[in-house]
Amino acid sequence: MRRRWFLPEAPDLIGLLGRQLDVTIEGLDAFAAWAEGDPDAALAVRDAEHHADAIKRDLRATLRTAFVTPLEPEDLFALSGGIDRLINQAKDLVREAEVMACPPDRAVAEMAQLVADAARQLARAVARLGDADGDAAEAADAAIKLDRGAEKVYRRAMGELVEVEDLRAVMARRELYRRCSRLGDAVVDVAERVIYAMVKDR
Repeated sequence: MRRRWFLPEAPDLIGLLGRQLDVTIEGLDAFAAWAEGDPDAALAVRDAEHHADAIKRDLRATLRTAFVTPLEPEDLFALSGGIDRLINQAKDLVREAEVMACPPDRAVAEMAQLVADAARQLARAVARLGDADGDAAEAADAAIKLDRGAEKVYRRAMGELVEVEDLRAVMARRELYRRCSRLGDAVVDVAERVIYAMVKDR
């Protein structure tokens, strides 16, 4: 009898990363809506965070059993972790604002929208990692550029706090602004990991 060798199917890990990003984008869109003044959107941010966590766990379980992966397992793990930090930090910012009874202002709204737009670029970048002809770096660079815009808003908003006399308001707003800045840092971390994975794979 002729022996047949069967290799296990390669799971769609890039697709799972894409699903995690899709849910993260839903959550960041809700975060932007909350920052624009919709308090009910806070629940959608929390729901998205829980859903994204489930996808992250599925991806990591799949990664442990995968025989062949489209990228180095370390890169897939790091990308998933970086995407997870995005939605986690958005959820934490909403909770912090609620605890401090400090509603978002125009600066937070601007930064929230820029982060949501940057996440869309990250989704494009990750999708292109699975395409031999795609240039993931272009979309990753676009995400970094959007973060630079958010940093400009951050610096402007921090400068305007000098004119605020209410110390409690200053402390609360400064914390929200800093959390927005850390969200931008998380965007850059994912974008740079995409570029690193692409360069290493060549």
